[in-house]
Amino acid sequence: METASGKETIIVLRRLIAYSEKIFQLSKDIVTRVSDRREKPRISTAAVVKSSLVLFWARMGSSNAWEQVGRARFWQRWLGERAFSADTLGRVHALLDANGLRQGIHDVYECLKRNKALPDIYGLGVVVLDGHESHASYLRHCSGCLQRTIHGAEGDRIQFYHRQVTLLLLPGALPGRETVRLLLDHEPQRPAEDEVETALRLLARVIPAYPRAFDLVLADALYAKAPFFNFLLARGKHALVVLKEERRSLYQDVVGLFNHVAPQPGSYRSRQCKWWDFPDLLSWPQVQAPVRVVRSQEIYTVRRQLDKQDDPQTSDWIWATTLPSAQVPVDRIVHLGTSDGISRIMASTNWPTNGIPIMCSSMIPAQSNAFCWWPSWLTTFFMSSWRAM
Repeated sequence: METASGKETIIVLRRLIAYSEKIFQLSKDIVTRVSDRREKPRISTAAVVKSSLVLFWARMGSSNAWEQVGRARFWQRWLGERAFSADTLGRVHALLDANGLRQGIHDVYECLKRNKALPDIYGLGVVVLDGHESHASYLRHCSGCLQRTIHGAEGDRIQFYHRQVTLLLLPGALPGRETVRLLLDHEPQRPAEDEVETALRLLARVIPAYPRAFDLVLADALYAKAPFFNFLLARGKHALVVLKEERRSLYQDVVGLFNHVAPQPGSYRSRQCKWWDFPDLLSWPQVQAPVRVVRSQEIYTVRRQLDKQDDPQTSDWIWATTLPSAQVPVDRIVHLGTSDGISRIMASTNWPTNGIPIMCSSMIPAQSNAFCWWPSWLTTFFMSSWRAM
């Protein structure tokens, strides 16, 4: 879509819209499920959501840009009504119902699954779980805002921000195509709550809605906690989590084993590796099943720009998982934990807002929480649709 010619951009955008209508029944089945809290709306919610989809697909700089191009006859025919202002676009989104957006994402998932566009990785459905901050402000806040103290040269200031835990489906790549990364859902973190509590609340809602979408949850070291592992085990899911905490008994036990057990040689990303695999460990009694620990030590060289000399480097990864070694051998654990792993996937995923205001509004308390959270929900819907197409 990012072509030099504006005419080519419009052609590609029209093809994208036609494809979404044909494959996903965008106007008929997905957008019509989204509603808002207006009592007597003069502008339909579907027209507002479709306008925002175009705003994202065309990479427009802001909602004001949509106001300039939305007067064209093509858009009025597709929307089914007259164009509206940028203020209306933001105001309606402040009142959107999140359940309608969730249902729209679920419809996109079901369509892709029927079309076999979401293959498993090594026979496993894989999701990535991670936390993200959407926005921050020193001036505006709402009842759902988190807060922290920022120390600066002019003294301490209280900053208000929103943080959410996001669940990203990571299927395998079809031949000749990029991997689809489908955002399934997210949950805002509440005041006085840690990220793992938020993640458990998110998974409690997602697993019944997507019972067969995934078998394995990838997460960073923050999730190396017994309640998280037990929650997944009770629901027939597996966890693969980075292990870093040196105070944990499990970590101390496996570190002691590294010097007494010879590693097996391996290769990954053209790097020579040493792999250790310790299944059925009972050093974490709080977890209601034996835990497996895998270590990968990668040895590679980096050429320095200053003197053009090769500088040897070593990277060390340790994971804790409930995956059995008979089902998933060590080389696949390394693949899942590094190249398709947590930080790499989340860092490479764009989280755009396209200029639509992201802020809290203490001016309207009855709408404040929705006003803070809607951009993240809408971004989830946009990313799901865009990646799928």
